[in-house]
Amino acid sequence: MTTDTHAVPFGDGLCEALHATGADAALSDELSLFGQFVGSWKLDWTGVNPNGDPAAMSGELHVGWVLGGRAIQDVWIVPGRRQPGEGHPPLAFHGSTIRFYDPAIGAWRSTWIEPINARVRRFIGRPVDRGILLLSDEDDPQLRWRFTDITPDAFRWRSESSSDHGATWALDEEMRATRMQHAPGAAR
Repeated sequence: MTTDTHAVPFGDGLCEALHATGADAALSDELSLFGQFVGSWKLDWTGVNPNGDPAAMSGELHVGWVLGGRAIQDVWIVPGRRQPGEGHPPLAFHGSTIRFYDPAIGAWRSTWIEPINARVRRFIGRPVDRGILLLSDEDDPQLRWRFTDITPDAFRWRSESSSDHGATWALDEEMRATRMQHAPGAAR
């Protein structure tokens, strides 16, 4: 057994290796599309419950730079921590997306992982009409996520699904986000 007196203390290694203080300088223009969301947000979620009745909950979103500033990671929690229903499917979710710009396709690659409901989806994202459109067409139903009405302190996120290869789309859920605080390294 060998010891390294300069090793990162146990427990700090993952955070130090994952988190970054800002965008990689070589990609800062491309990364600003999602970099504008770095910080913490209050979410107002609306959708339907398992019976098809309208439902509403509040939650939280946290976004930061990761992987040497080459990617953005976010954590979406609805209902928010310590709120009734937290962590109980099918309405609750606590998941994370890692997004990075891929110059080979001129777009963002994005993967959503959400263990409460055992979901993993891959998306391709691009700026569209002063917003952002992400499309996941590998599985059925196809999913379309949209970021619209984007300002420095608010945005709207919508999830739509299509079971007819994108001919028609149905709104599944919507969130309105309001910035809770400005985070260091946020693109504004």
